[in-house]
Amino acid sequence: MEVSGYCAPGFESIYRAFADNFRERGDTGAALAVRQYGETIISLWAGSADRQDRTPYTEDTIANVFSSSKGVLALLALQQVAEGKLELDRPVADYWPEFAQGGKGQVTLRQLLSHRAGVVAFQDKVADELIYDWDAACVQVAASEPWWAPGSRQGYAPFLYGWTVGGLLERATSTSIGDLYHQFLADPLGLHGGFGAVGHQSARIADVAPLKKPLPELRENAISRAIKADRSSAVAMAFSNPVSLVMGTNSREWREAVIPAANGHFSALDLAAVYGELAREDASILPRELIEEATSEQSHGHDAVLQAEVSFGCGFIRSGAAADLRFGGPRGFGHPGAGGSVGFADPEREVGFGYVTTRLGQSLFMDRRAVGLLEQLYGML
Repeated sequence: MEVSGYCAPGFESIYRAFADNFRERGDTGAALAVRQYGETIISLWAGSADRQDRTPYTEDTIANVFSSSKGVLALLALQQVAEGKLELDRPVADYWPEFAQGGKGQVTLRQLLSHRAGVVAFQDKVADELIYDWDAACVQVAASEPWWAPGSRQGYAPFLYGWTVGGLLERATSTSIGDLYHQFLADPLGLHGGFGAVGHQSARIADVAPLKKPLPELRENAISRAIKADRSSAVAMAFSNPVSLVMGTNSREWREAVIPAANGHFSALDLAAVYGELAREDASILPRELIEEATSEQSHGHDAVLQAEVSFGCGFIRSGAAADLRFGGPRGFGHPGAGGSVGFADPEREVGFGYVTTRLGQSLFMDRRAVGLLEQLYGML
């Protein structure tokens, strides 16, 4: 496997670790990027961007990073807090009156970002095509009832997170998600990708597909067990209502829709740029005091949906002891995506890390490919 790209002096051995993911762990198209102190120190890519092996993967290739999208969306919300358009502890319904339905009148932005709002899944069956209609999805989520009393439990919202936070953003700013993204992130940082229908700077969108051979998991897949135990539970409905949430991710409908919790299409450089900037002491995209608040612990415990111990800040998962949730140092924060992609920041070393893969593993957190790259990197830092 030919690996293209660049490593700063002293980091050359990361080539081998990256190539090992192709030789030993099933990657067929992937990229790794690392920024430190505002400079790109690693940018590697290899393989193909399509399943027919006709289109080479390039530095600006973008791919669906699934829940790694959530960290980017959270940053957009926090930027509007900094702009004075939103307040973390003000009820969402103050900006979006329809959101008060179903007992959600006192739910705050902080609760949405830290997954304590109880709005984790649609309780009634919804049509498959709903997810491709931004306005209809926002109406549906505004009318939905929480699965438990808001604030009483931690429960990850795999998909509804995007319509709750995104719908709030549009109503508080009178600006579309696409325009906010370009104004506050894509243009200032020169990002290649975006959320679904948001115009991409890159013409290369990679196809995604499951790994041909599953990797040994770093932890038991408790989510699958919970879904099999109760098909009507919050866990099951969060991932399969509607079933189109887990189908057709290479389709034109999926790529053109705005599903900001799950269909962000980004390059590894995009994720490294976003988190590299957040890791800097003099970050330009968000005030340092707000970064500190957003990455401090807001909720911690056994997550009712993820079926795992997770610590959340405001929109970011905080670094933990488990290998698949260890984002560099103890102050690290970021967001993995289903299948293996991940972006994170390590403020102690001012590092931003981005790994994007087209071959999807079964973990909702980092899998052995990203963990191996991270461990190799930190052995050299």
